[in-house]
Amino acid sequence: MIHSVSDLTKFIKNMFQHESILQGVMVKGEVSNFKIYPSGHAYFTLKDSSSALKCVMFKRRVLSMAFIPRNGMQVIAEGDISVYERDGAYQLYAERLVPDGEGERALAFEQLKERLASEGLFDEKFKKALPLYPKTIGIVTSSSGAVLHDIYRVSKRRNDKVRLVLYPVLVQGDGAAEEISHAIDFFNERYPVDVLIVGRGGGSMEDLWAFNEEIVARAIFKSKIPVISAVGHETDFTLADFVADVRAATPSQAAELAVSSKEELKRNIDNLIVRLVNSKNHYFNTKRNMLKMTIERFLKRNPRQLLNDKKQELDLLREKLEKSSRGVLEKKKLLFESNVEKMELLNPIRVMRRGYSIATDSDGKVIKRIADVKVDNIINLMLADGRFRARVIEK
Repeated sequence: MIHSVSDLTKFIKNMFQHESILQGVMVKGEVSNFKIYPSGHAYFTLKDSSSALKCVMFKRRVLSMAFIPRNGMQVIAEGDISVYERDGAYQLYAERLVPDGEGERALAFEQLKERLASEGLFDEKFKKALPLYPKTIGIVTSSSGAVLHDIYRVSKRRNDKVRLVLYPVLVQGDGAAEEISHAIDFFNERYPVDVLIVGRGGGSMEDLWAFNEEIVARAIFKSKIPVISAVGHETDFTLADFVADVRAATPSQAAELAVSSKEELKRNIDNLIVRLVNSKNHYFNTKRNMLKMTIERFLKRNPRQLLNDKKQELDLLREKLEKSSRGVLEKKKLLFESNVEKMELLNPIRVMRRGYSIATDSDGKVIKRIADVKVDNIINLMLADGRFRARVIEK
């Protein structure tokens, strides 16, 4: 009996799917050619010293991974072995990847820390200073436990006038990171306070993991309100600590950093009063001495000499004014004579003195051509020293 390629491939695939040992299998190997395609699916190869196994992980599983595998990394992959019918090749359909010999969370922590650092989220230039005398402090933590009690006790001991506002959140487990980031956004957008304390008590890395989530780190970074991170104990570090404006070793220290004590406030006010009084006394003493020196200089001088000096200044000013006036008049005179000379050159009487005359008809129009007159016309002739009338005898 002859079988088609498709029939044979389907038969083999069916054999794989019904073999229980190939379902939910865990395979250890070295990652090679890892690549996430635009579809979101990841394709890679697991290999050891003598064999290689093609693997695929679909988008839904890729998004749930806490770390991105690197080529050459030893991992343990869990999934089902089946056949890809188009190529007639078997491959592992991975559901989960775990680093071999290195904790998944530790690796995810380092990878995210490296990425956020490269984006500048930890840079000192973005750190905001804490207010000196906050009136209202926002607290993002669990409503139960010692953390809230410690913050309240220390804050009220340092300044019982400060106002504390709690936004209760989950601090571990599913949904904790989303609640923490939402609380930070709430204070920034709807309930502004002077400073925020974000934190929880100590615990394992898994317990503190919500404060290592990217969504929390970015919420702290974009906060316009200064943020104090108070997560765990002194030896615990989370990504929230690196992004926050100030890191407190404990929640109690966070309260001390946020709230100035009444005694410290009183000392600062007393110091400001002393500085103000000293500044005032210095200012008035300086002005008083200046006035005294001015009066003394004035009295030392002879009043008559002062008057003579002013008279001399007045004479100098008068002389300058007269020189300026004479200069202006001389310029105006030269300009006037120049204009008169130009007018004289253009005067028609000046021309007629040389023997010329102007002839006009009985209407006073100037006769310019011989055609303008006829025999027996009466015309007027104007000479340099007078005028007379004449009759045209001949043309």
